[in-house]
Amino acid sequence: MFRALVLEKEGDAAAAHLRDLDESALPPGDVTVAVEYSTLNYKDGLALSANGGGIVRTWPHVAGIDFAGVVEASSDGRYKPGDKVILTGWRVGEVHWGGYAQKARVRADWLVPLPAGLTPRQAMAVGTAGFTAMLAVMALEEHGLTPDKGEVLVTGASGGVGSVAVAVLAKLGYQVAAVTGRAETAGYLRDLGASRIVARAELAEVVKRPLEAETWAGCVDAVGGAMLARVLGQMKHGGSVAAVGLAGGAALPASVIPFLLRGVNLLGIDSVTVPYERRMRAWGRVVTDLAVGKLEAMVREVGLGELPALGAAILQGGVQGRVVVDVNL
Repeated sequence: MFRALVLEKEGDAAAAHLRDLDESALPPGDVTVAVEYSTLNYKDGLALSANGGGIVRTWPHVAGIDFAGVVEASSDGRYKPGDKVILTGWRVGEVHWGGYAQKARVRADWLVPLPAGLTPRQAMAVGTAGFTAMLAVMALEEHGLTPDKGEVLVTGASGGVGSVAVAVLAKLGYQVAAVTGRAETAGYLRDLGASRIVARAELAEVVKRPLEAETWAGCVDAVGGAMLARVLGQMKHGGSVAAVGLAGGAALPASVIPFLLRGVNLLGIDSVTVPYERRMRAWGRVVTDLAVGKLEAMVREVGLGELPALGAAILQGGVQGRVVVDVNL
């Protein structure tokens, strides 16, 4: 038997309940993992919402798009009992049972070994949010971003992706401008390494001009919508924006002028189906480029029972930094 936070359909809505399940309830897969830690991401907030956020298709369901733990059983030669592993992405927690349980069973192709230098708890302090931030930084670098080019903007900076992006960029020597709508997070962001705090209101207004003063050498954007459109018009010539989220909306009321006259690059970051080799490279960069002390400053640790309330909060922008879920609490 193992404990899980199970989403169950109740009429037209869904509700989360702590249940004790038999291992036979687990879905098919090559590897059974004793989960130690999971985490909370925006998608998890959707899954935990009243109707499953449109991403849960079958019931009952176990959410949690990330987990880290120890292999208990494996029919795949790449993993053996006792191996420490991480899972992020692959629509686990959406269409396949995820990490909000003490056990998970998944395909071996979806796993990566826990990198040397990280504990399972630290890996989940990073989670999909931090992994996505690292992919964004890598993409910006691959398109020519270097610290001497100028300031790098991070929108949604106090959230999970933004917090890790700020910390990583600062450690790499970049001048980081952090956008936040909550003045009380300024100290937190400066502690992570932000050199400038930008009030969200400064970028929230849509302007008619397709180009403004060249301000940012690069950007990690977790907001999308009108803010992303505004930022595109403020990019320096040849600068790049790594788009990682849509907290501000999926529509992009933008002009093509920044692309045509300034050669701006808009880089889409997918963290779900990243090939194994790039996953390992990104996790390796996490080990070298994210200071553990900065990581701990972002973390709040909770148990499974606290997730429904936190899931609602993250959808409203009310969660700062990273939430680590100890599934054994």
